[in-house]
Amino acid sequence: MVIKTLNIQNFRNYTSLHLELDDKINIVYGENGQGKTNLLESIYLLGFTTSHRSFTSDNLIKSGEEKAIIKGKIIKEMPYNLEIDLTRTKKMVKIDDKVVSKQADYIEKMNVIIFSSEDLDLIKGSPGERRKYFNLELSQLSINYYSALSDFNKLLKIRNEYLKELNLNMNVDLNYFHILTDYLVNKSIFIYQMRNKFVEKLNKICPPIFEEIAGIKGFNVKYIPSVELESFDKENIKKALEDAYNNHLEKEIRLKSTLYGPHRDDFTFNIENNNLREFGSQGQQKMAIITIKLSEIEVFKNFKQTSPIILLDDVFSDLDNTKKNNLLKHINKDMQVIITTTDLDSIDEKLLSKAKLIHIKNGKIVKKEVEK
Repeated sequence: MVIKTLNIQNFRNYTSLHLELDDKINIVYGENGQGKTNLLESIYLLGFTTSHRSFTSDNLIKSGEEKAIIKGKIIKEMPYNLEIDLTRTKKMVKIDDKVVSKQADYIEKMNVIIFSSEDLDLIKGSPGERRKYFNLELSQLSINYYSALSDFNKLLKIRNEYLKELNLNMNVDLNYFHILTDYLVNKSIFIYQMRNKFVEKLNKICPPIFEEIAGIKGFNVKYIPSVELESFDKENIKKALEDAYNNHLEKEIRLKSTLYGPHRDDFTFNIENNNLREFGSQGQQKMAIITIKLSEIEVFKNFKQTSPIILLDDVFSDLDNTKKNNLLKHINKDMQVIITTTDLDSIDEKLLSKAKLIHIKNGKIVKKEVEK
């Protein structure tokens, strides 16, 4: 899978940009604040329909403008065009100029993995940030996961409204409330099982990669559901959730919120049993994130039978040569890679010789070079 062309209008600091990309290696360079990260963000947004840096469209649309448009020509087995139109109040996505009503049908069309400075929040940040990350990755892999998560979030919102009404002693149809809870449990089962399978796949790939790039054995990812589970068998998950809801209903009514389920889960990144959030150095934390992303590439290739598009946002600047080379071993193969940097000297000469160079200044391409 590759993105051949990218067109941007009124996105971040870009007024208008047309970019043709190489199928293999692309290096976007320029000083800080010129739009390199914004360029990668536009590609990420084109695939995911959401930014990895911002939760609102207001920050994405160029100041003084009312609408931003991002278009890309994607080639997998067949070429197709993706488009996302953003206004201050809504978002519209298109495939081959046709509006797509179901985001699940859109998200599967383009697979992207990004390495960026924000990634450390996966370890240092809140459980919500980790859930968001795993939800996005799994949604790319599985339409069914995306649909189940979307249904779950709708049911969760309705159930929380009922809990607020129960808190106020309003007249509530308890039969419907329990039916709603049953639906929530059924959607949760699939989400739990998919998350567990994904973590299991990562843990088969992660340890040797982490040992190679960080020189330390024992790296693993742990999935921590909000209810205690003896296994991820359907009946076991069902019983655990039903018990949690039945035994803590009064507490949920008092707090006006659903306290158990996939929206309360967490994930940890560890060396043996030591959580890197508490016991890891910043260097180990960064290597952990790089390991997870590299492992995801293999998961995507195995599951989707194609390589994702790789976005590397200034990840080479604080890596020594050994770590750079170990990283490149995993990405400089049969996939499209788009790299940003402020300093071309930080990039390996062999990589530079194969790359398309794109110089960005003030949201514009001021120089294009191809060296082969």
